[in-house]
Amino acid sequence: MDLINGPFWLVENVEAASFGLPELESLADAALGRAKQLGATYADIRINRYRNRSVSLRSSPDRGTAAAAASVNHVPGVIETGSFGFGVRVVHSGTWGFAAASDVTKDAIARAAADAVAIARANAAIKQRPVQLAPVPAYRDRYVTPHEKDPFGVPIQDQIAFLQGVHDDALQIKGVRNVNSGMTFRIEDKYFASTDGSSIGQWILQTAPTVTVTAVDFATRKSKSRSFQVNPVTGGYEHVEKSGMSESAGRLGAEAVEHLSAPSVEPGQKDLILLPSHLALTIHESIGHSTELDRALGYEANYAGTSFLAPPARVMGKFQFGSPIVNVIGDRTLPGAMATVGYDDDGVKTTSWHVIKNGVFMAYQTIRDQAHLVGEKASRGCCYADSFESIPFQRMPNIWLEAGPDGTSLDDLIAQVDDGILIDGRGSYSIDQQRYNFQFGGDAFWEIKKGRKGRMLADVAYQSRTQDFWNACAAIADKRHWENVGLNNDGKGQPSQINAMSHGCAPALFRRINVLRTE
Repeated sequence: MDLINGPFWLVENVEAASFGLPELESLADAALGRAKQLGATYADIRINRYRNRSVSLRSSPDRGTAAAAASVNHVPGVIETGSFGFGVRVVHSGTWGFAAASDVTKDAIARAAADAVAIARANAAIKQRPVQLAPVPAYRDRYVTPHEKDPFGVPIQDQIAFLQGVHDDALQIKGVRNVNSGMTFRIEDKYFASTDGSSIGQWILQTAPTVTVTAVDFATRKSKSRSFQVNPVTGGYEHVEKSGMSESAGRLGAEAVEHLSAPSVEPGQKDLILLPSHLALTIHESIGHSTELDRALGYEANYAGTSFLAPPARVMGKFQFGSPIVNVIGDRTLPGAMATVGYDDDGVKTTSWHVIKNGVFMAYQTIRDQAHLVGEKASRGCCYADSFESIPFQRMPNIWLEAGPDGTSLDDLIAQVDDGILIDGRGSYSIDQQRYNFQFGGDAFWEIKKGRKGRMLADVAYQSRTQDFWNACAAIADKRHWENVGLNNDGKGQPSQINAMSHGCAPALFRRINVLRTE
């Protein structure tokens, strides 16, 4: 497919002018030609524009007298930012060099290419082994996130009015004190070209709504919050409209009020059923991060830790990560998932693969200069930078758990539990630097006794070790219950960069997990 000669935003401010494909390729030639002239064996350029919008609403009563408390303040907030620029990478003298700027002209791009070469030459003095890039075909293509409504075309006042309606529904519930909600949108308008011959445009749109309801009991001085986990997606404003935020607001309020009087859990070993809104974060921390190759090799040790899943030669295809029903996919192609794109920032066409198959660890997340380190001939397409001025490196893709066999419902899982807890939503979390020992809390908890879901519980957390936990996975609900749960604030690297991904899953049953009382 030919690269569409469509609009591409090329200014730093929000009111942008557009460049077509001929101008983009001419700018790219200034970088690639200069880098080759100076002896680079490889070069690429990313010319990117970013646009971000955050719309929020906070509703809370006045403090002080009872009369004042009867008046609810609604405080909106709007933040909109944009940036534009380019980054040039080169391989020279067997090492990487990188330079970036926001002055997108041929002269500035050529200077940056020369700077990148000079940096690579300096880096060569401490080179341990030369950069080795996995081969990649040349692509001429343009990828656009499927969407119905561009959220930046929806008036801000309409977006605030939507949130106001959600708040009004939640505040109908007696005992609800505060409501906080928001929606964030991000566009990455990206152009990539390389000396391998690729010329790739991408327009990536992310949408993430959220709402949290807080109930207060002034007699006991307790407060409990309940969040509606609206899954972030790559998609448009239609996702907000179809999210069910308003329809769920009353239920959230009622559950937050019920949580105020819920008894504390009795600690001990119990079976757990984790709903997707909770299980996603456990997948992220224990599987997503532990299967990043740079962690396993120690490259992230200084900032974000390493991985127990090492060395590669001893674990790939051999390590029993979980029970035989655990199948986990690494993926950047799943429709709607937050890390889904057409190509990564190495110019690699995205794909999917088994990270864990029948409980056995199979493959790490990799990029072009890592594949040979684990004996593979191709990148897994996991290269990403969060800005034109950030250096691309290995970032987590979508990591999702396959659903269980057809005919397995959530009720079937509950029926298998004699003494256990159903956990929904995200709460506290802690995991060690090797992604092995962890403790997680949730947003809401229900007791399960003799195969029946009962009253709400409070003060629940559980702890385990990654391998023990996933080997305790005894059943997974079927695809009817599978949800594509997104996360959009994953930090990594120095300087730190932010990434987004999804961890789809269905409710899953884990046997005899150590449950703690947190208060």
